[in-house]
Amino acid sequence: MAAAAKRPKVAAENSPAEDCSTDAISGFLGWCKKVGLELSPKVCVSREGTVADYGMLAREDLQVGEVLFTIPRAALLSQHTTSIQALLEEGQASLQSQSGWVPLLLSLLHEYTARNSYWQPYLSLWPDLKSLDHPMFWPEEERVQLLQGTGILEAVDKDLANIHLEYTSLILPFMESHPDIFDPKLHTLELYQRLVAFVMAYSFQEPLDEDEDEKEPNPPMMVPMADILNHVASNNANLEHSPECLRMVMTQPVCKGQEIFNTYGQMANWQLVHMYGFAEPYPGNTNDTADIQMVTVRKAALERARTAAEQQLVSEQWDFLCQLEMVGEEGAFVIGWEEVLTEEELSMTLKVLCMSVEEFEEFKEKDGWEEDTSEEEDSMLSNEMIRKLKASRKKLLHDSVLLTLASYNSDLNAEQDLLNDKVAYGKLSQREQQALHVRYGQKKILHQLLELVQ
Repeated sequence: MAAAAKRPKVAAENSPAEDCSTDAISGFLGWCKKVGLELSPKVCVSREGTVADYGMLAREDLQVGEVLFTIPRAALLSQHTTSIQALLEEGQASLQSQSGWVPLLLSLLHEYTARNSYWQPYLSLWPDLKSLDHPMFWPEEERVQLLQGTGILEAVDKDLANIHLEYTSLILPFMESHPDIFDPKLHTLELYQRLVAFVMAYSFQEPLDEDEDEKEPNPPMMVPMADILNHVASNNANLEHSPECLRMVMTQPVCKGQEIFNTYGQMANWQLVHMYGFAEPYPGNTNDTADIQMVTVRKAALERARTAAEQQLVSEQWDFLCQLEMVGEEGAFVIGWEEVLTEEELSMTLKVLCMSVEEFEEFKEKDGWEEDTSEEEDSMLSNEMIRKLKASRKKLLHDSVLLTLASYNSDLNAEQDLLNDKVAYGKLSQREQQALHVRYGQKKILHQLLELVQ
């Protein structure tokens, strides 16, 4: 999906690149008519007047409920519509993966490099894959310098490990068994990684039905036209799904000449940078969050334990929380602007780690159950309820926030000064700017939390 501030505009007006993009749009729109994609005459696809690269503008005033375009399901690019559909179905059992993306990625490897692909007019509108600037493509030293403490480093490390594993264990064997379709010299690990990043940034997933909440997420698919819309948290359009087609529908009125924005959902800035390569400047992202690693709370509890017996108690309490599946070595407590999003887990963790020996023994005997209904209220960690926490729990949370803030490479005041200095900010690279917005938003949330637990 295209995104606000994801890519800088590099082509000057009337440049060859601009002429090329005009031809690409014309070819794409012609293809849309052939495949039955209906575009409202009230909107247009453009590179002028948009926040980043291609976007959609209103030709006329638009009202809530108006349909911008309708896409038949046959025009969605997925493992079910690619020209190698039969091949993928035949090898389905050998393409199972943790991500569930392998069949789509094989489809894209083929369609992206096939000379006469049915999807070529759509693919021609894609950005140069080498221009994708997800953190997975940054030098490791730069990632560490700019993103330490944000949670992105750990996510990227997992991505790179999974990409390499999937390519070597699934993609390569499949390609080698179909040499008439694939060539490992052309369909390389580098291209595969670029396509993974593209799927991250531009694909859509079918929402699960209410009775399917426990199922694995649906595999991603490419949705022509829908992926042109840029993103902001305060969007004005939304993609609706039906058995026959997908529709982009207005959710807010828009005036003539304004850009139309979709949303990827409630995503924090670190998620936007990780998956899409951009962040929303503070305070634009109302969905921003900050993480406190679960093990950081354990560390804070151990640091305040004065004796070996107290440290042993903390270890036992942590192990019991693990048994209750409230915490884990790689988990995090998610803090939003108005409340803790992982309120049950954090509330239980603070409560247990602040128990005396006697309280903990009694708690274990009840297998973690509490008869006091007031405990339900304690687990509701809105900002107002955080102020009312018991002093011991507030102190543990306070110490955990301080440890989290210490994990960053810079402090809030220095970043505030940088944001306020337009000249200095303008000299930053795009990567430095995006990373700054991530760090600053997280630290603002953490400092707000510090004030709540004073």
